[in-house]
Amino acid sequence: MALQASSPSVSGTGQRRGDRPRVQPYSEEAERGLVGASLLEPSRVLDLCTASGIGPGSFYISSHSEVFEAMLEMSQRNQVIDLLTVSQHLRDIGKLDAIGGATFLEQLVESTPTAAHAQYYMDIVFQKYLLRTVIDRARETIDDCYASEEDASEILGKAESTFFEIAAETGSSVRSWSDLVKGAMSDFETIFQTGRGVTGLSTGFRDIDRLLMGFKAGDMIILAARPSMGKTSLAMNIVENITTGYKGCSARPDDASPKPVGIFSLEMSAEQLVRRMVCCAGKVPSDQLSSGYLSKDFHTNLMSAADTLIKAPIYLDDTPGLSVLELRSRARRMVRKYDVGFFVIDYLQLLHYPQKAENKQLETAAMSAAVKGMAKELQVPVLVLSQLSRAPESRDRLAVPKLSDLRDSGSIEQDADIVMLLRRPCKYPDDEEANDKTLSVVHVAKHRNGPTGEVRVNFHEQYTRFSDRSQGEAEAIAEPAVAPGGGGFD
Repeated sequence: MALQASSPSVSGTGQRRGDRPRVQPYSEEAERGLVGASLLEPSRVLDLCTASGIGPGSFYISSHSEVFEAMLEMSQRNQVIDLLTVSQHLRDIGKLDAIGGATFLEQLVESTPTAAHAQYYMDIVFQKYLLRTVIDRARETIDDCYASEEDASEILGKAESTFFEIAAETGSSVRSWSDLVKGAMSDFETIFQTGRGVTGLSTGFRDIDRLLMGFKAGDMIILAARPSMGKTSLAMNIVENITTGYKGCSARPDDASPKPVGIFSLEMSAEQLVRRMVCCAGKVPSDQLSSGYLSKDFHTNLMSAADTLIKAPIYLDDTPGLSVLELRSRARRMVRKYDVGFFVIDYLQLLHYPQKAENKQLETAAMSAAVKGMAKELQVPVLVLSQLSRAPESRDRLAVPKLSDLRDSGSIEQDADIVMLLRRPCKYPDDEEANDKTLSVVHVAKHRNGPTGEVRVNFHEQYTRFSDRSQGEAEAIAEPAVAPGGGGFD
């Protein structure tokens, strides 16, 4: 049976038909009580308001806002605050008559018998201000829905970001110093008890963990390289280690249980990425599959790898051309729904920013700042893959990358907590280690909270698999029965 079209109950302005115009939420009594308490006991009450994020804009009634702003200005200048001095200050700046004169100030004080209830008044004023802020942001979203030419998903992502920003702006950023010291001591105690320097999320690679002490919550980690150096492979190896409980890793942490990971693959499809991860975990050259021949041993390896990976808590989003705002929105949902504790973005330059920038450098800078904001907001480490410019190859024949080679924007270097530059000497004939086909160098060029330096690891190209250098030299992985195709892997 066809559904009958019903008449809309909401007009184009968003106001329900028949409803009376609604006044924004506020409490005149609480505002009057808070301003009056500030006049009675300025030093204590104004400090409480500042710590709670209450300012002149938190008041709905303009006269209350004007008086409160005047007292804040006087407080910043270390001036005496009382009924007479505030009245004189307002007179000097030409606002006394506008608020109702000295009589209005006297009424504020008379209607507030004590400043003891200032905290109670403050909570009500703040709650009403928060509700008005939500209403204003919701109206902006409604306007975007009616007038914007953006995609619906973009508007949804922007709206979600807006409401999360309200929570961030209204929350206090001041944390207990004693709690911070206790947190640091907890890390030190872990190092003392275990003898391990890793206090963040382990990568599963012993020497990388030794230098970085793991990936910390809120960190933005950049892994950059020229094409075909293996940056995607290294990222996926780290993902495999984290989500499978570090099976077979020399850097296996004490709490080596599988942890959920979110992946945003903007370059490769989900099918391509899964195929590569299964081959990598099973140590099966992917060219064996392309040739149509698969030995019994390789088939067994693939089945074993698939059995392990199918249980891994990996949440993969391969939507192409994501905006950075939509990516942040989806990351929030993954954290809420799946408790994801680590993200990989492959790769930064394939994201786009919804607002047009003057050039690619400014756009990349905005995206870099947004990703760093995401890491801090969600309190998880975020590994971001990035391209390098051609500068290393034009600068010298060894093509050793530098921080300045990060493509499109120097802001990537500034925003990142850790920058790792990956290179393979065998790709450059003039390198003195060009004959070592398995050697890869991870140069930690920036480490905001620790040392920098180079880490040497093995890269087995036929399997797109990295391993610790000492382990790789002692226990060489057998070469495939059929020679590898020779193509580079990213």
